[in-house]
Amino acid sequence: MSPASRSALAEVADLLACPECGQAMRIEPTGPDTPRALHCVRGHSFDIARQGYVGLLTGASTKMTGDTADMLDARAAFQRGGGFAPIADAVAEAVVTGGSAPQALLEVGAGTGYYLSRALDACPEARGIALDVAKPAARRCARAHPRAAAVLADAWRGLPVRDGVLGHVLTVFAPRNPAEAARVLARTGRYLVVIPTATHLSELVGPLGMVSVDPDKDRRVAEAMAGHFEQVERTIVQYSMELTRDQAAHLVGMGPSAHHVTVPADTRLAALPERIEVTASVAVSVYRPA
Repeated sequence: MSPASRSALAEVADLLACPECGQAMRIEPTGPDTPRALHCVRGHSFDIARQGYVGLLTGASTKMTGDTADMLDARAAFQRGGGFAPIADAVAEAVVTGGSAPQALLEVGAGTGYYLSRALDACPEARGIALDVAKPAARRCARAHPRAAAVLADAWRGLPVRDGVLGHVLTVFAPRNPAEAARVLARTGRYLVVIPTATHLSELVGPLGMVSVDPDKDRRVAEAMAGHFEQVERTIVQYSMELTRDQAAHLVGMGPSAHHVTVPADTRLAALPERIEVTASVAVSVYRPA
């Protein structure tokens, strides 16, 4: 485990809640030659993996399907190329300009930790928590940013975070749990949600058999937020990208389409031009607690 991973977890331990009893957590050594662990005041203990994340999944196996290592490799490769950098910039700007001073950030479904890292770069004093249900993601997040602590947990079972301690919760291309986000946010906090519009990657949906965006998505998101949050800002981030076939392959492999493509990707990709213009289009929404 790297010193940075251990330090990041130590910095956010006071924000976390025991998934067994909900009590406050602390980090301490379990012995001179053993990894550190998180403990609650009632004695529940959670080891910190050697890769630097803490596992706070309890009970029966989760029903959530997390990203595989191959999906995360594809996502990291695409993100390194800067294809979604304008989206990350918009998220970071929304964190800086919205709500109270961003002292503590949580990204749900953090994946590679890309968006949380960009937000933390824009907020030098903030602490970060990268939460994901997949172990490969937790491993990546543990090394994503010096101030990002990686937590393995299922957001649908409840966030292992104390009530009202966070300034911002981020959900970028990931499942949303508005009730839990509202619980962990301070009254002046903000919930940032990024969802694709119907135009997002539309040039690739048909040719590559990718999953299309539900045309009713905006209404369903609004209904889920009702009673928990009020929308204070909505910005459409839309731009054109010139992608190679390899980059298009990363897009297929990094998201939900990786679970659903029936025709081999190589066959479909071979039919594409060597370079293709593709539209990125997302809605970045900021909510405050109702």
